[in-house]
Amino acid sequence: MTLTPADLPKAIRHYIDGTLSDSADGRTFSNADPASNDSYCEVASGGPADIAAAVASAQRAFEHGPWPRMSPRERGRILNQVADAIESREDLLAEWESFDTGLPITQARGQARRAAENFRYFADLINALHEDAFRTSAQIGYVVRKPIGVAGLITPWNTPFMLESWKLAPAIASGCTVVLKPAEFTPLTASLWPQIMEEAGLPQGVFNLVHGIGEEAGAALVEHPDVPLISFTGETTTGQTIMRSAATGLKGLSMELGGKSPCVIFADADLDAAVDGALFGVFSLNGERCTAGSRVIVEASVYDEFVARYAERAARVRVGLPRDPATEIGALVHPEHYERVLGYVASGSEEGARLVAGGGRPAGLPEGNYLAATVFADVTPRMRIWREEIFGPVVAITSFEDEADAVRLANDTRYGLAGYVWTSNLKRGHRVAQAMQAGMVWLNSHNVRDLRTPFGGVKASGLGQEGGAHSIDFYTDAQIVSVALGDTHVPRFGARLDQEA
Repeated sequence: MTLTPADLPKAIRHYIDGTLSDSADGRTFSNADPASNDSYCEVASGGPADIAAAVASAQRAFEHGPWPRMSPRERGRILNQVADAIESREDLLAEWESFDTGLPITQARGQARRAAENFRYFADLINALHEDAFRTSAQIGYVVRKPIGVAGLITPWNTPFMLESWKLAPAIASGCTVVLKPAEFTPLTASLWPQIMEEAGLPQGVFNLVHGIGEEAGAALVEHPDVPLISFTGETTTGQTIMRSAATGLKGLSMELGGKSPCVIFADADLDAAVDGALFGVFSLNGERCTAGSRVIVEASVYDEFVARYAERAARVRVGLPRDPATEIGALVHPEHYERVLGYVASGSEEGARLVAGGGRPAGLPEGNYLAATVFADVTPRMRIWREEIFGPVVAITSFEDEADAVRLANDTRYGLAGYVWTSNLKRGHRVAQAMQAGMVWLNSHNVRDLRTPFGGVKASGLGQEGGAHSIDFYTDAQIVSVALGDTHVPRFGARLDQEA
């Protein structure tokens, strides 16, 4: 099976003010595919000068261009045309995404379809969005939603194209102009945005794209004084750095950060469904997902049975070439990340966890960043594999005695992004779900998200929420205009002195 798609670009460039461009200083970096770690193209490495040019373009488009002044229906029409352009490239997007990220091709296809749906959803939302009005006998006040300005969008390398669409769609739907800084590990599908936006008829300067290293291009975007808001998805320590940098400019921040999500399974759960959900929740997307249920917490009376069934299934998870439709786990995104994940596997064994599946490179895959689905049982809360986000196909399983113990273990983490509960007792399910310190909880379900709902976490998992109307709230300012309905009775300061004179 051929690994390399046809017609791959030899060079990936920035897109600033409607033009593809090299970096101001000419720098590039190499990009490789994770199945072989062979370099296949050079990517423009942006710095402060490139970010400044992109922000200037976006600022001109915001202040003088038509986009912020177009009606919601006009903007919605173009968003639907963006969705059309994405759908017309669905096979290409899936192929390139799988090649560049190592994701299984079947899962990459789903990401392409979801990206188009993001644009269609926000096209509908801005047309249907209402603005409040408040009336008394003396005045009426009405609320106007106004786009804030240039939005800085910094996106991660897992499911990159879909997560870029997740930010781009609401930002431009709201009337903002944007500068996108995609992850340096996975720039390939981001290089398709310029032609997609042009084909859809987006005005020049509304969308700008700067590739580069986070510490250089990303930092310059966060620090730029003409970028009033930053939406970031990534790991927690980077989020802390962004928050410190953004504080000087009092920038608006939306940050979806790391996770170490619990999956709590009670003895009365449908164990077949729970095994399916717990497997998919951590091994889909190569385990490189922020909402992965990577801590599985099982009631003691069914613990041994669950571990045996889970380990047996994990051992049969198909690890293979990303472009093979039979593959369930592909290649991890980058050698640096691969070595980091392997370090956690070694740590689990060294700290005394019981390895019941995986733990190494599968047979028949001598090169590339491959790891078998890895399962540790008898994990204790002091272990690193329990406490730290691994972001790979590695799961930690432990047992609990009663409901209170389950909640304690579920919340025994600095993170609070997602949680999963499996039980046939819905009263208990609701109690446990609401006791979880998590922004999102799924009860008797894996991670199926409605685009209308808020997405975000608590504790070290993030700041703010996006999704649905929450995204529009982030990219717009609410202005209240109050209008008198009759004569205005204002206390007449100083009038008495005039009368006395």
